[in-house]
Amino acid sequence: MLFGKLLPREGNFFEMFNQHADRIVEAAHAFSQLVANYNDPHLREKYNQDVDNAERAADRVTHDVNKALHKTFITPLDREHIHALINTMDDVADLIQDSAETMALYDVRHMTEEITRLTDLSVRCCERVRDAVKLLDRISDTGTAEAALKTCEEIDRLESDADRVMRAAMSKLFREEPDVREVIKLKAIYELLETITDKCEDVANHIEGIVLENS
Repeated sequence: MLFGKLLPREGNFFEMFNQHADRIVEAAHAFSQLVANYNDPHLREKYNQDVDNAERAADRVTHDVNKALHKTFITPLDREHIHALINTMDDVADLIQDSAETMALYDVRHMTEEITRLTDLSVRCCERVRDAVKLLDRISDTGTAEAALKTCEEIDRLESDADRVMRAAMSKLFREEPDVREVIKLKAIYELLETITDKCEDVANHIEGIVLENS
């Protein structure tokens, strides 16, 4: 174990994690703008494209990380942790894109208060994911490790908030929306947005495992 720690470590994994986390936040902010400007077709198209661009950039980073795993002799973290973390992060970016695409495919006509609230919680979760990821290269420091764990706890709380918002949204939807087609559309959107926060919690769980094993 000591010999392994003394060998040079290759692959800019922490830098690539940070790049991917930045793309997740870009996608989340673009999606938030899409929701805020949904009544403007021109801006809706612009922010849809911004989401797509951020998701494709995140895909490229994921590819680079998985490629580097095959070429790097000694990695700064356990290989399974690296693989699980980057691919779960990529799931977050994919879900943001899926949410934007579903709105377009289902021809959702207006944004509800619940979509806005779930979007806000998703954005905050993504920002906290970025904050936690940026601490990974310094988790040997006790204070930094504690900060990372605290940020992961914040993500857990935000995910719980999103759960409550979605349950209330579903209850209101089935009680008050008379159009079955709108029920189907909005139910799908609510579930996708809540799943973004679920996946952010999965990222947080991976980060917690990394911190506890390496700090």
